[in-house]
Amino acid sequence: MSQTASPTDRRSNLLTLGMLALLLYFLLPLFWLVVSATKTTSDLFSTFGLWFSGDFSLVQNIRDTFTFDGGVYGRWMLNTLFYSVVSAVGATLLAALGGYGFAKFRFRGNNALFGVVLGSIMVPATALAIPTYLLFSKAGIVNTPWAIILPSLVSPFGLYLMRVYAQDAVADTILEAARLDGAGEIRIFFQVVMRSLSPGLVTVLLFTLVATWNNYFLPLIMLNDPKLYPITVGLSSWSSQAVGGSGSSAELLALVVTGSLLSVVPLIAAFLLLQRYWQSGLTAGGVKE
Repeated sequence: MSQTASPTDRRSNLLTLGMLALLLYFLLPLFWLVVSATKTTSDLFSTFGLWFSGDFSLVQNIRDTFTFDGGVYGRWMLNTLFYSVVSAVGATLLAALGGYGFAKFRFRGNNALFGVVLGSIMVPATALAIPTYLLFSKAGIVNTPWAIILPSLVSPFGLYLMRVYAQDAVADTILEAARLDGAGEIRIFFQVVMRSLSPGLVTVLLFTLVATWNNYFLPLIMLNDPKLYPITVGLSSWSSQAVGGSGSSAELLALVVTGSLLSVVPLIAAFLLLQRYWQSGLTAGGVKE
């Protein structure tokens, strides 16, 4: 006697197919990038884009990427790493301080100020780029690393996340016990609160790290010295030379693709190294005592 599939089974199969389709959608560009990084410039246009060519040139492309134009790509990578790490650590610390303050302290204008933070999340970063440039130009810090780091330290979304997380993750009884023991507010924050907020801190750190690493428009208008470029602006300049030039300039296309692949490797490594802290924070947030 045959059995018909239940509505639940059919719905489960549809959801599985949908998830597989989404997985393919997100992984296909990365697969194309990996495949294209193994090809020469001529093979990029003469072979099927989603499969390898006969000439496996990944090692040579990596070598050419790091040696082209005096090894400027390595400098761009170090610039991006410096901007991203400093910005991510600073933004995470400020978001933790602000979120903890909004969550555990009551003061006049608390809700109004938090409403301003929520409203600022809706403002696109590109809308603030020109006013920020004019302000930094008056301060004389345009074309310096501070022009990239200072705007990245402000993370309204990170502050919102830390406020929501600190509301439940930090118990009021622990804070009162620490105060009764004579601990000051700064000591309580760094020795007690930071431990409770560690999963949330990792989440904000990753979000800010990725946002700063992939930032393009702000460095584009703030920096005019190629030695200060991050990866995004540097590869864009190479791409412009490759598209607009000819001969040796056209060979830059393979280096742009290879450089793009190398630029995502640190982000993947960061997610793999910090995922256990992130996952613990997600599961902890679903448990109520």
